[in-house]
Amino acid sequence: MIPKRLISISPSSLLLLVGSGLLLTILWQLRNLLVILMIAVVIASTLAPLVKNLEKRGITPWLAVIIVYLGLLTLMTGIILILGPTIIAQIQRLLQKLPVYLDILEIEFQNWATIRGFTQPEVLDFINQLLDIQSLVSWTLSYSQKFIIGVGGVTRGILGGVFNVILAVLLSGYMLSGSKKLIGGIVNLFPYPWNERLEAQVVPISQRMGGYIQGRLLISFILGSAISLGLRFLGISEFALGLGTIAGITNLIPFVGPVLGSIPALIVAIAQGGWVFLWVLLLFLFIQNVETYVLDPLLVGSSVNVSPLYQLLAVLSGVQILGILGALIVPPWVAGAGVLLQNLYLIPKLQAQGRAISLSEPK
Repeated sequence: MIPKRLISISPSSLLLLVGSGLLLTILWQLRNLLVILMIAVVIASTLAPLVKNLEKRGITPWLAVIIVYLGLLTLMTGIILILGPTIIAQIQRLLQKLPVYLDILEIEFQNWATIRGFTQPEVLDFINQLLDIQSLVSWTLSYSQKFIIGVGGVTRGILGGVFNVILAVLLSGYMLSGSKKLIGGIVNLFPYPWNERLEAQVVPISQRMGGYIQGRLLISFILGSAISLGLRFLGISEFALGLGTIAGITNLIPFVGPVLGSIPALIVAIAQGGWVFLWVLLLFLFIQNVETYVLDPLLVGSSVNVSPLYQLLAVLSGVQILGILGALIVPPWVAGAGVLLQNLYLIPKLQAQGRAISLSEPK
């Protein structure tokens, strides 16, 4: 007869289990607030160098934050007023002509299939279904909102997403103006010496998180401008600024963004006929290689210091949870976590191993 084993749970273990369950439940209920706090931290890390420069000139933190935010608001308003009407008009014309361009694209595919000998009705039907305008439009309308403002119930419509962003901006301003007190209050919750160790990591974490966003924005601006100029030079001046803006915005998403941004321009290039498609394709390939091998390592790679695989996983998880916004805010958080892992675990581990080896060596 097999003896029965009694499973005993101590009161402390039971209390820890119940407390963990309650904590997870509370965090799940507050997930919207947590996302807003994540966005606020990223914004604060991005703008921290500007605020610090003003503080070095004797300006109080609150006034420095107000000056930085008013300056950015003025800059964005000026860009919108100067370029906004042209960009919107070009995108509207592009949407109006998109059905015509898709018809031309379908004809070109059918001609290509006929030349290659694919004349079976099944192949032609597959091409027609693949380029069906109504299906493309319905798919775009059903998934664009989720892709832009997120999925999973974190945001509630466009107004909810805008409100969350505004709230995140306000919280980031508070973080920047009272960063010393805020950081001191948080790290003091940890026992000594962890409070001092964590406080020492605040600056490198902020630099790495902010550096990622700064580099990503700068790269997108450079590539968007280069694509607009290149398309204008290649004869697609009617949509050059709008297509460059689309490519610049989608380029904020690493890995998949440049591919998404090239699709509208390539569709327009096919409709233009001749060698335009080839030149536009070469333009995007050239710019993509410049980004991958020059701009990205120079402006983003040095600040993130995270494996490309982990960056890709961070982008995919961010898009799945928060849409395009998640693709921006999750990678810098992964980079910040990498700082903690490196400075609080990997480096001390290597140092301990080095000391152990030095002590074991015969003198």
